Amino acid sequence: MSLRFKNGYPSTIWTMIEWYHPGCPDGGDWEKAGWWKIDPGGSAIVYGDDLEDVNRYWYFYAQAADGAYWAGPYDEIVPYIAFDWCSNTANSNSFEIGMRELDINDNDDYTLTFVP
Repeated sequence: MSLRFKNGYPSTIWTMIEWYHPGCPDGGDWEKAGWWKIDPGGSAIVYGDDLEDVNRYWYFYAQAADGAYWAGPYDEIVPYIAFDWCSNTANSNSFEIGMRELDINDNDDYTLTFVP
């Protein structure tokens, strides 16, 4: 049971996720983590538990070494370095991204493949 991201793109990507976590210590209900580095053809487990037990909707953002990115309309603030924070947390070295929504329906396992 896990959420796996697979790189089907010809360049290395870095990705982050956000998921429902009621009672996160900062007072919010969401947690965000990143950055997973995924080489072309590789994959990473970005969440290792039963997905359906958490929430149907997940959020992600990815950027490639060649400048390509996978983004959407859901704003978030993230740092340039690896992190695992509640959604309301940021620091002075953070920047704004737009995440995409991922609907896993009632799946316990899900794989998302980044493609051109």
